[in-house]
Order: sequence, then structure tokens, then C-alpha cells
Amino acid sequence: MYESYIKEVPIMDLKKEECDKSLIQSILESQKKLDLAHKNFEYAKGDLVDYYAYQIKSEQAKIDYLLKQAKNKKVVINAINSKK
Repeated sequence: MYESYIKEVPIMDLKKEECDKSLIQSILESQKKLDLAHKNFEYAKGDLVDYYAYQIKSEQAKIDYLLKQAKNKKVVINAINSKK
């Protein structure tokens, strides 16, 4: 089980639309990681139970932070255009 690390572009260097899109993508990626951690936790044994419990807690904290940032920046998702 290897995780890849991607160098992210600093948000300050992005335009508002790009910043909003990046923030939304980060939230969606973190939600996928959280869902995966929950599934892995269900089948974990031994020391992996603690590992996935910490992973769930860290991903939830990351999502909470990102959602707070999105709320503060008043990010709005246009659901009509996003389906096209």
C-alpha cells in the first residue's frame, strides 16, 4: 500500500475560479479517501484498526477544514452546469 504525493500549486498563485475549483476537487478527493478508510476499517485486524481509525480522523479533520475554507470564501457550486 503506497500513497503518492503530488506537489500542489499554491492557492495564492491561482485565479479565483481556479482556486474554487481546486478547493472543490480537494474536498471530493478527501471524501473518497475517507470512504475508502471507512471500508478498510471494517475489515481491518490487529494494528491496522488503529491505523485506519487515525486515517479516518485525519481525513475528517481535513474535510472539515476545507469545507470551512469554502464557506469563508463563499464558494458556490453550479450544479446545473457541472452535469454537462
